[in-house]
Amino acid sequence: MEISGAEIVARCLQEEGVEYVFGYPGGAVLEIYDAIFRQDKFKHVLVRHEQAAVHAADGYSRSSQKVGVALVTSGPGATNAVTGIATAYLDSIPLVVISGQVATPAIGLDAFQEVDMVGITRPCVKHNFLVKDINDLAETFKKAFHIAQTGRPGPVVIDIPKDVTQARIEFNYPDSVHIRSYQPAGRGHPGQIRKAAQLIQEAKRPFIYVGGGAILANACPEVTELARLLNAPVTNTLMGLGAYPATDRQFVGMLGMHGTYEANLAMQNCDVLIAIGARFDDRVVSVPEKFTAVPKRIIHIDIDPSSIAKRVKVDIPIVGHVRDVVTELMAQIRHENLLPDPAAVSAWWEQIEAWREPQCLRYRQDSEIIQPQFVVEKLYEVTGGQAIVASDVGQHQMFAAQYYKFDRPRQWLNSGGLGTMGFGLPAAMGAQLANPDAVVACITGEGSIQMNIQELSTCKQYHTPVKVISLNNRYLGMVRQWQEFYYGNRYSESYMDSLPDFVKIAEAYGHVGFKIESPADVEPVLREAFGQKLKNRLVFLDFRTDPTANVFPMVGNGKGLDEMDLPPHMSDLPSASDRDYTNLC
Repeated sequence: MEISGAEIVARCLQEEGVEYVFGYPGGAVLEIYDAIFRQDKFKHVLVRHEQAAVHAADGYSRSSQKVGVALVTSGPGATNAVTGIATAYLDSIPLVVISGQVATPAIGLDAFQEVDMVGITRPCVKHNFLVKDINDLAETFKKAFHIAQTGRPGPVVIDIPKDVTQARIEFNYPDSVHIRSYQPAGRGHPGQIRKAAQLIQEAKRPFIYVGGGAILANACPEVTELARLLNAPVTNTLMGLGAYPATDRQFVGMLGMHGTYEANLAMQNCDVLIAIGARFDDRVVSVPEKFTAVPKRIIHIDIDPSSIAKRVKVDIPIVGHVRDVVTELMAQIRHENLLPDPAAVSAWWEQIEAWREPQCLRYRQDSEIIQPQFVVEKLYEVTGGQAIVASDVGQHQMFAAQYYKFDRPRQWLNSGGLGTMGFGLPAAMGAQLANPDAVVACITGEGSIQMNIQELSTCKQYHTPVKVISLNNRYLGMVRQWQEFYYGNRYSESYMDSLPDFVKIAEAYGHVGFKIESPADVEPVLREAFGQKLKNRLVFLDFRTDPTANVFPMVGNGKGLDEMDLPPHMSDLPSASDRDYTNLC
């Protein structure tokens, strides 16, 4: 029996086991929306902006190990989705984004709501397709889902002209697909793994550096096992938080621009570095020349060969699936007893404990103004460390990363690579739909939340009881911090004037809102928001926090990891700058 191209789209999504499609209708995709209306195998979530559709699909994917799906119309619907697509691309999140297109005879003629979606998205997708023939439609979907979730994951765009959705053909969905030009790596090279094991035995100061690739590869148990086998200190990147449990003794905190003192100094001074599913980006190692100034030998394990030696030259590259490579590496170490010298590792731990002693994340406890760090610490206590936490981008993102101890993967959702404000609320919404019984919190700021605040309406319609934790300091906080440190306190356009009443906005959308101005009220209000009475309600918590609070430590532009700006109580330690922070106390 022949069915329409639109019905084929719906059937392909059913064949892939899709649960939710996040989207917004328009003329070029009305045939697809009609086909969705006439099926009941998956649900559609009507967002209020196409950017939010992709972010919601992204949050759904990050928290569920599944491919997220978004559906947008042509023209502005497609271009509105680009920020979400680029966000997923830089963080390697598997998505399939379906965009409508004008009819094939009109392509290239500047038709109403026509944009070149394939051309626009080419730099920020893993792959994209323009389907001009209905005979190619089903196979294209099979390819798209395969590409999105294998190898290094990423977003795939399928651009479908309206006449293709109207044409008719028999439906035949392939069981498998073979793409000759796309054959991602599997097992790592045995010789390289053997070399890595031998190098690890020679280490006196081993260090394990874990990125988001370990989470995407579901390799976190193996990474934890390796760390305990070697008794080596472990750091996670911003994207890797949760890959190794933050409450474990061997975890020295996040590293990088806002990493801990001990993590950054350990990274800088180790002699053998084991990099797992990480890419040595600029926010982690800062200036490569300064990072490699201290001699160290580097083992780099990654599924993507283009990520290896891209910024930092490595000694032993291993291309392969992270979980398989780490498993084989441990087997090699055990088989030949290639463990590092325990006495040397013990001395290394003594140095790390000395770096830990100043407690670089300590902050003011006696303030009459709410400190943002205090809110995150109390959120961790009230939720027992079990919440799925989505964040927006800025100071609040860093406070969340530093003070909420993530012990498991896929618990922390944030825009790491692109740094997208407006990501948090729709991502939390997607995570809540993927995990209906989980506690989901969105940590945001008064700047970021307003970029997609309209999704409060979507949350109401689809009953997603996200708890919004707004650290409202009346500034674009990270911009203000840079202006204080590097631009002579010239706060150019970083103050948020004429802010709305967020409690009233939340209530207008049918939710519950609280305004919190005293430190004494922080914990009681959090307990009420996360309590049984409000369990099934979205609660917006507007915390009025200290506008002068800064994120420490901080590695400035052009600085090395051992050249951190440190908090006031550490100003006499090596690597502290000469800047006077007494005005913050």
